[in-house]
Amino acid sequence: MRPDWLKPVIDAAATITARELTRFVPPAGFNGRQGAVLMLFGEGPQGPDVLLTERAHHMRSHPGQVSFPGGGLDPGDASPQAAALREAQEETGLDPAGVDVFGTLPQLWLPPSNFAVTPVLGWWERESPVSVVDPDEVESVHRTPIAELIDPAHRITVTHPSGYRSPGFLIGDGKDLILWGFTAGILSRLFDFIGWAQPWDASVERALPGHMLGGREPGVRPPPTIDFEDELE
Repeated sequence: MRPDWLKPVIDAAATITARELTRFVPPAGFNGRQGAVLMLFGEGPQGPDVLLTERAHHMRSHPGQVSFPGGGLDPGDASPQAAALREAQEETGLDPAGVDVFGTLPQLWLPPSNFAVTPVLGWWERESPVSVVDPDEVESVHRTPIAELIDPAHRITVTHPSGYRSPGFLIGDGKDLILWGFTAGILSRLFDFIGWAQPWDASVERALPGHMLGGREPGVRPPPTIDFEDELE
């Protein structure tokens, strides 16, 4: 049974528009690549939470990136929902049978790679153990309490050497992991839409640590969705 606290998210899935999440939407007649991510909500030891993964630190592109489990649709995937569940299982060991998929958010578009991404919303009805399946791809797996995400003390503005700025969150046991870019943007705008967000100080800035810069040269401005392009590889 879905808990009462999840109702605002369930309602949002039926009413929120893509423009309320991002200014990038698939163009008319879109026929590019398709992807999906799993926004999995659960009831963890510290209350309501969401499942996130941290990319391996040695990866060529965007090492240390924190994101929802997800990836591109494979030919055998029957739907974005199936792809999101498959990717989550491959990345974290999640048992898809325990997930109640209750909706999707509008499809979002990544212009540089011509990728259309569907965020799939799920309730973790029957929990299963999750952990790093392949250390070559995933550094760590986190059940991040929603109360910590919306705590103003954990909200920051992330800065990139290129000048790019993004809403961000500090997560992890030591609050030493930075959640930013596409994933942080969706969470931030969703929390705003459903009324969970609390006022926070956007002047509190945190520069991305060196291991998360992915070898990009300072002065080369990344597009707003660049972090997610590599999540789908």
